[in-house]
Formats: sequence, C-alpha cells, structure tokens
Amino acid sequence: MFSALRPQIKSIIDSNNTADAKMQDICELLKVHVPHYDWVGFYFKNGDKRELKLGSYAGAPTDHTIIPYGKGICGQVAESNHNFVVPDVQAQDNYIACSISVKAEIVVPLFVNGENIGQIDIDSNTPNPFTKADERFLEFVNFEVAKIL
Repeated sequence: MFSALRPQIKSIIDSNNTADAKMQDICELLKVHVPHYDWVGFYFKNGDKRELKLGSYAGAPTDHTIIPYGKGICGQVAESNHNFVVPDVQAQDNYIACSISVKAEIVVPLFVNGENIGQIDIDSNTPNPFTKADERFLEFVNFEVAKIL
C-alpha cells in the first residue's frame, strides 16, 4: 500500500499547486487510501510562540487548532523531536481527546534544515494499527513536504 502511494506523493509535491494545496492533497490522499488513517493533518510552529497551529487536514473538524508545546501528543513531539506512536490513546496521560472514536495516534516531526517546524498527525479509529512501516512512510511524506516549505 505505502509503496503505491510514494509516487503519488512525489507527483503532488512536483505539481504547480501552492504549498498549502499540496499539503491538503496529501492529507486527502492518505485519508482515502490508508484504511486506518481516519484523520490526517499538519501542525506547524506558530511563529515565535511555543505552540503549534493547525494547517491542512482531512477528516472531521477539530477544536484543536492551537496546541501548546508539551500538551498532548503533538505538543510532546514539538519538544522531543521524535516520532510518537500511541497504540491506545486511553492509556496515555497527556492525550488531548479530539473524538471519542479515536483509538490510536501517530505523530511524526517535520524538519526543514534540521529544525522541527511542524509535524504530521494521524488519528485512527482502529486500536493499535500503526507499525514501523507507517513511521517510515510518514517520515518519507515529511521529507517530501519539507522540499516545498
């Protein structure tokens, strides 16, 4: 599945669309083609503030458009600079609930010139769906997205 999506990601990145449109297209592609990706979005550092701001996403609207560093999974990744896979959000103390249907989450930081400027965030309604293959694929997605930022 992921190997088939890689050329499509590259095609989106190489298109003539704006960076925001490209990221929106990527969110929609992943949500439609990866069965366990129920919400896909990008969060970015909000200027000089120690918070993340929601960018492009596909899935249900969220109230979490601003996330302080250290809060929730996304806020923790903003500080740690490391992937964070949560197989069961109910077992996570510092989890910010977006929907009662979300069972698992994966967040992968997005680096530009070695700086963590944002992340891709995936929510799944499936318990414990994420594997190392998801991590490697999302790292690839962020590597490609970094080229347009």
